[in-house]
Amino acid sequence: MIEDVVITDNEFLRQFELEVGDNMARIEYALQDRKIFLTKYDMPEDMEEQGFREIFIRAVFERVKDRGISLVPTSPEIAGFMRRNRRTYKALLPVGINI
Repeated sequence: MIEDVVITDNEFLRQFELEVGDNMARIEYALQDRKIFLTKYDMPEDMEEQGFREIFIRAVFERVKDRGISLVPTSPEIAGFMRRNRRTYKALLPVGINI
């Protein structure tokens, strides 16, 4: 199940999406200059229980990294992930931003 994870960037709704069965998780974003602000995290509880939080956020961070832009985590869940994985993703933060 986890190996079948596909993250979609819905540019119209400005959100990354992860669909698993009938459930969909979302991370809303706003683009500004060369920064992406991850503003809202929403995941159904049963997806959380199956361990998709870490997988989803990590996949979104990798997508942002591939774009070569900075990431500003404004959602508490995203900021918490950034704190726990600071060493791996610190380079994504804009200059002067510390989490």
